[in-house]
Amino acid sequence: MMSKAMNDAINKQINAEIYSSYLYLAMAAYFESKTFPGFGAWMKVQANEEMSHAMKFYAYVNERGGRVVFDAIPKPPTNWKSTLAVFETVCEHEAKVTSLIDDLASLAEKGKDRATEVFLQWFISEQVEEEANAKQITDTLTMIGESNNGLLMLDHRLGKRQAGGSAS
Repeated sequence: MMSKAMNDAINKQINAEIYSSYLYLAMAAYFESKTFPGFGAWMKVQANEEMSHAMKFYAYVNERGGRVVFDAIPKPPTNWKSTLAVFETVCEHEAKVTSLIDDLASLAEKGKDRATEVFLQWFISEQVEEEANAKQITDTLTMIGESNNGLLMLDHRLGKRQAGGSAS
């Protein structure tokens, strides 16, 4: 059985992961409206991945005898000034998620909740990958600048991403 404090904290994380999915779907819609189907596809894979993270937390709470309680999910932004700005938002968002996961790990450690500490290790490793992928794409976009050819090539490359793969 997990503590009430840990149950509450994981419920907040579930909602944060659902927001992440919602945010990436908003980014996918933005890219598709700009005729960048590859960027849109990459974001849809990302959105599905984030929802799967929420469901891992959901299953864990239930497995540990807790109770999942949902909050309202805020509306994500819908417009950005550029493709680079979208991926800068992704970088910032993934850094925020990393700090939320780190806070959960600290709470588990403080409460000597070893099961949750072990469970969170997967998310800690996942966030390293998430931040690295976002930074790599952001760095590539910075090099490309406003080159239409470069953007189209990257759009094509990112469109090849499959669930479970980065294609970055």
